[in-house]
Amino acid sequence: MTVVGPFGLSVRDQALETDVQAGLAAVEAGLLEATKSEVPFITEAAQHLVRAGGKRFRPLLVMLASRFGDPYAPGIVPSAVVVELTHLATLYHDDVMDEADVRRGVESANARWGNSVAVLTGDFLFARASHILADLGPEAVRIQAEAFERLVTGQILETAGPRDGRDPVAHYLDVIAGKTGSLIAVSGRFGALMSGADESVVDILTQYGERLGTAFQLADDVLDIASDSHESGKTPGTDLREGIPTLPVLLLRERAAREGLPEDLELVRLLDGDLTDDALHAEVLARLRVHPALEQARRDTIRYAEEARATLAPLPECFAKAALEELCDAVVHRAG
Repeated sequence: MTVVGPFGLSVRDQALETDVQAGLAAVEAGLLEATKSEVPFITEAAQHLVRAGGKRFRPLLVMLASRFGDPYAPGIVPSAVVVELTHLATLYHDDVMDEADVRRGVESANARWGNSVAVLTGDFLFARASHILADLGPEAVRIQAEAFERLVTGQILETAGPRDGRDPVAHYLDVIAGKTGSLIAVSGRFGALMSGADESVVDILTQYGERLGTAFQLADDVLDIASDSHESGKTPGTDLREGIPTLPVLLLRERAAREGLPEDLELVRLLDGDLTDDALHAEVLARLRVHPALEQARRDTIRYAEEARATLAPLPECFAKAALEELCDAVVHRAG
């Protein structure tokens, strides 16, 4: 049993391990090639986050999903490069919107070069992803376009907030289904589709990715509050400081409105204060770390991961299926 990929995923078959490692190495080479430019500065900026590393969660999912067809089909590695480039591009844009200083344990692009360069570098990565995608055929282009539309829609919904009368938690789950679930679902879909797997298998792995994507984002929400920067690779409480609603905060607000406990109402009042103040930010973070809302967010993360696992039930038993099931456990483990 060897550890590969993100979160220390264990692969229990030597042939699968070898192929997954080779596939991820090919994706890494593809990412470096796709981020090269004739302009050295563009290459430096575009490769900034590539070289910082990362979990490569989406390419790993592509590789595992491809095992239900021909895992050596020519479109698999390029499609994995496409989803990771798209993901990287969104990180450049997210850091500008969040005014983040740290990403993947290194200085964010916007902190290093300014917002304009960060936004344009993200656009450059989107362009390179589209160039690769064009060689994968019109169906792949359509799938990616639909996912990108969902991703952007999720970001807009987050920015606009819930409309009057809309449950904030339900709104938030719609947001993360678009922002995170859409691209992870495409990872499962591309891996199965490019390998020539049966249509039913493609559908299963798409649904699996959708549910796992929600669990993945909820785990990130927990990490934003519960982890230190060494664990998460970014500044703790970034979403909190920027006033971005995450599940623990939404659950706190819901509980405060429902039960009216003085300590909850006081924490909500602090949340609505100026969290750019370091002392206030630290106090709110410390209180949230011991609040029942954080544990509820963990339970919700587990529920979505279990739903993802259940989706895999119709697939034949094999080492790839076992690895996909273990990904569900790994996502839950991140949330503690």
